[in-house]
Amino acid sequence: MAKLPTVAIVGRPNVGKSTLFNRLVGKRLALVDDRPGVTRDRREGDAHLLGLDFRVIDTAGYEDEDPDTLPGRMRAQTTAAVAEANVALFLIDARAGLTPLDEEIARWLRTGSTPVIVAANKAEGKAGEAGTMEAYSLGFGEPIAISAEHGEGVVDLFEQLLPHVEQEPEAEPETEEHPLRFAIVGRPNAGKSTLINRLLEQERLITGPEAGITRDSIEIEWQWRGRPVRLIDTAGMRKKARVQDKLEKLSVADARRAVDFAEVVVLLLDATLGLEAQDLRIADQVLQEGRALLIAINKWDVAQDQSSLFQGVRAALADGLSQAPGVMLLAVSGKTGKGLDQLLDAAFELRDIWQKRVSTGELNRWFADAIERNPPPAPHGKRIKLRYITQVGTRPPSFVIFGTRVDQLPDSYKRYLTNDMRKTLGFGAVPVRLHLRAPGNPFDR
Repeated sequence: MAKLPTVAIVGRPNVGKSTLFNRLVGKRLALVDDRPGVTRDRREGDAHLLGLDFRVIDTAGYEDEDPDTLPGRMRAQTTAAVAEANVALFLIDARAGLTPLDEEIARWLRTGSTPVIVAANKAEGKAGEAGTMEAYSLGFGEPIAISAEHGEGVVDLFEQLLPHVEQEPEAEPETEEHPLRFAIVGRPNAGKSTLINRLLEQERLITGPEAGITRDSIEIEWQWRGRPVRLIDTAGMRKKARVQDKLEKLSVADARRAVDFAEVVVLLLDATLGLEAQDLRIADQVLQEGRALLIAINKWDVAQDQSSLFQGVRAALADGLSQAPGVMLLAVSGKTGKGLDQLLDAAFELRDIWQKRVSTGELNRWFADAIERNPPPAPHGKRIKLRYITQVGTRPPSFVIFGTRVDQLPDSYKRYLTNDMRKTLGFGAVPVRLHLRAPGNPFDR
């Protein structure tokens, strides 16, 4: 595992360094007291700030004392911490304003090569405004106003730290590939079991012209070109109003559970029937569960007017599945084997996209560009300000956008961001979950 970048928190005694350290690591690891000089040894912890992971060092309060004294030896520990850090976070007390010791620390920091960010702590309310403005005179650029105790100012802290601590996503170590969980769903008699038998090259599942032969969801371990696959055959899913038999209800519920545990789901259409409303309902259920979706027209060997059929289904999907524009459509035949290798190729590729993580830097560069090209609206003349975005999960890719008045952001603008993200960041038609959040206390994980 790559070594995390390091942030050293420095400042004179009692400016809130340990409080900020505890906030960033999410635990009360450092002792905090109103008396100055509580911290003596430097303490380290793993910090997580809105998608940024780094190592943070809480240092002793800097004091101008003889090197042989205890405060002098504590200062030597601080000096060592700053020298090994990627960036120094220089804390001042915004309420107290600049002191001669703050200016002495600034002179010392300027003698080194470590980049410096100035943060004016205890800046909640208006009492800290003057001290924050004073910090400009330290010569380290624009100071950021924060409150470590109340969790304020995290957006600015995030933006200032990002260039210094961002890491590209680490390549996954070479490990044994886990099986692709690949579920096949569709209406009764769409040819799901026949297709699986063709893949396996054996009559593993009972098939026939009668609809509804498969009742249980059947999982089969299999290898495709040396790659493990867990094939999941499911019962046909009819329109809910038509499902009266208790056993059929259980079978359909079992099929839905199979979708929950799948990674990639292929919805099989019957080429002799085309696309029906029930197919769109099934597709929507798959997407609502956050699963990667493929759509395949089966029985292609007996399809009439193939070109017209394919284009007609594609157009209907564009209208009926607007939440997943560009979902992949394939033509296959469980009877002849046509298109099955292409289907598996697409499934593995789709799983890779479904579990992809984008670096915080790349994500926010895209975000800034998307907002510049098409700014958010201003309902009632009040601008909606979107500050930053972070990826909070994969499988499916999930993101949180922080900003002001986000509750007033129209759905049309959310769709714009989602679709632009799909296009620019390469998420294609996999489900993308986008959540909006006002800052509140964004130090909380």
